[in-house]
Amino acid sequence: ARAVGGRGTGTADTATSPTASASASPTPTASPTPSGPAGPATAGQLRDGITLEQAADGLDKCLAYDRDRVAHGGMASSDLGEADEYRIILALKSTGDSNSPGDGMFVVAVKEKPKETRLICNVKNGEASGLNTSVGSDRQPDSPPVLADINGNKLYQQSFLDQGHWKLPFGWGFIGTVEPGVAKVSVSYGGADSEAVLDHGWFVASGTLTQQVTRNPHIKGYDEGGKLIYDSDEDKTYQQVP
Repeated sequence: ARAVGGRGTGTADTATSPTASASASPTPTASPTPSGPAGPATAGQLRDGITLEQAADGLDKCLAYDRDRVAHGGMASSDLGEADEYRIILALKSTGDSNSPGDGMFVVAVKEKPKETRLICNVKNGEASGLNTSVGSDRQPDSPPVLADINGNKLYQQSFLDQGHWKLPFGWGFIGTVEPGVAKVSVSYGGADSEAVLDHGWFVASGTLTQQVTRNPHIKGYDEGGKLIYDSDEDKTYQQVP
């Protein structure tokens, strides 16, 4: 298993009274067009007033951005395919920081075939401004039943350059994968607990911080009987602080 970004040893949360989104009964949302990507399991995975059509347009722009980068001699990704092969599992406002100025929108999309692929796309001023890709599963034979995405910190942290001085309020997201035996995942961040949505093998959580934090999200996973089967505090591969 691999760790989510962060350094140092754990310290207590300092944030108070943020809000966090809770899961709802999964009701798959419709694809914006017959040829577009599928929507998330719940409407709450589209945050900040972002529509499925806007998220799908952002995904299209990021895939075009990747193709253009390859065509002009940039670092080639594996063939990322077409937008209609993906499901959008999260869309939320992105907050500019010292490393990447200017607010925008994050779109997270996944597909299972021909290889498990996860995209974190950042769109600013109507143009793709960044794309993080993961092709092939992060899971190893010894991975825990709940596994945080290796680059998920892009969605719940601001730049290390701004540590202690984040822009607030800050809308955050958190993603990862779960094994079939996981029936519930809870995420605590900044002192607020939320139940993540389980969406076709992925967990998706989001919320809003109103004060600076000093600890990464705390994750717990439960089986169908309510037994705790994963606790990130006990996972030595999961780094606890930004």
